[in-house]
Amino acid sequence: MTYVRVKGFKIFQDKKAPYLWRCYHRKTGHKINLTVAPLGSAAFLAECAKINALAEAMESKGPKAGTLGGLINTYYQETHFKDLADRTRADYRKVASYLNPVLDTPAHLLTTPLISGIHKKAVAKLGFRQANILRSFLSEVFRFCIPKGLITSNPASGVIKEPRPKGRARANRPWTMQEVEAVLSLAPAHIAAAIGLMSNTGLDPSDALNLRRDAIKEGVIWAWRGKTGEPVAIPIGRRLRAALDAAPRHDAITILATTMGRPWTYSGFSTVWHRFKSAKAASGAVPPELTFKGLRHTVATILREDGMPPRQIADLLGQRTEAMALHYSRDARKAELNRATVEALDAGAERRTNFVKLNAKTVKPERG
Repeated sequence: MTYVRVKGFKIFQDKKAPYLWRCYHRKTGHKINLTVAPLGSAAFLAECAKINALAEAMESKGPKAGTLGGLINTYYQETHFKDLADRTRADYRKVASYLNPVLDTPAHLLTTPLISGIHKKAVAKLGFRQANILRSFLSEVFRFCIPKGLITSNPASGVIKEPRPKGRARANRPWTMQEVEAVLSLAPAHIAAAIGLMSNTGLDPSDALNLRRDAIKEGVIWAWRGKTGEPVAIPIGRRLRAALDAAPRHDAITILATTMGRPWTYSGFSTVWHRFKSAKAASGAVPPELTFKGLRHTVATILREDGMPPRQIADLLGQRTEAMALHYSRDARKAELNRATVEALDAGAERRTNFVKLNAKTVKPERG
């Protein structure tokens, strides 16, 4: 089949049999039935034009003031929304498209039971994770609209999050050190560099990929968590130094880079990682459920198992309950406190690595 590309539309093929092709409009989420309008056909192009026209009409019309759509549009203009991580903004806009049929609902009719009902329907259609993101998004919308007098309360605050279904595999589970070492030994250098950085700092994947060279000063990584805006100060320990020294040389402004020497995008690294993992998982060399987000859990797990106080673990990971910008002098104190945390992480990781290598040497092959 000839590959078709239409601006504003996502066209992709299922990864599992029967490998159906699918298409939807990125902004509105409108889907095109490719059975009725095959890719590249006159009917397909006509359907694309129709959806684009509807989307333009919706944008020119704009949301009505005093409605759910108006509240959402107000939140989109907030600095808080604009400063969110790219991934978070994309997640919010994605779940917001689910609300298109109810955007005209007057603000005074938005009650907790109504939002709870929307949330429950979203669970059935989008799944528990996306539904919970929708709940969080609406809570932020209402929270920022209350001081403006656009709504009197936050009806999403009383909505209960949907729990993970029982028996469902844990998302982003921690890697074992055996798995970390296996991936580092098998992965190309530009992937191994990213795994090495994340597994020795606990940085969020997007933060690790965006980390600039000038973030390193006097042996400490000074950064900000993109998700919360919280500062992090991570002394460079033995294992991290070794990972950085082994990383491919390049001229990008970021510490990590592609094989072309350019900064990674989140989607770009995700694609490369998925291809590598799929190939290795097919041969049984790498578990298919590993995620690079799970490396953050790996760091926390090692430190918690080795008795590091939760507060120190939270400081290393940039997890704080209060959002505040700390002065550089206060950050310097945090870096000193985190030095002991990083030393504990190095010791815990090395102890587990040595255990894995020792087992590999002592296991005798079976005789045929």
